Amino acid sequence: MSDTWFGVRCLFRLPDLSVYEERVTVWNCDSSDAAIAAAEEEAREYAETVGGGYVGLAQSYALFSAPEHGSEVFSLMRTSDRAADDYVERFFVTGDEHQGTV
Repeated sequence: MSDTWFGVRCLFRLPDLSVYEERVTVWNCDSSDAAIAAAEEEAREYAETVGGGYVGLAQSYALFSAPEHGSEVFSLMRTSDRAADDYVERFFVTGDEHQGTV
């Protein structure tokens, strides 16, 4: 087993609901490429289970230590000149999110 853990975010389309889903899974691998390969294999299985499709987007993040309660498992940075409220509205709170039970 590797000493390095990776959080991998994959994107799915659930066509029956016209919904996109982002999932972050954690993987104990030797490299980002290996973590993405493992996550994509699981992503195809997950997509089949939920009747959707894996879109083909996978992004990895190397954790600083093994995951435990409260560990950061994914981080993505984006450069933007938008004010905080505009940034959140544009990328996170568009009004189309499903929060809680779908």
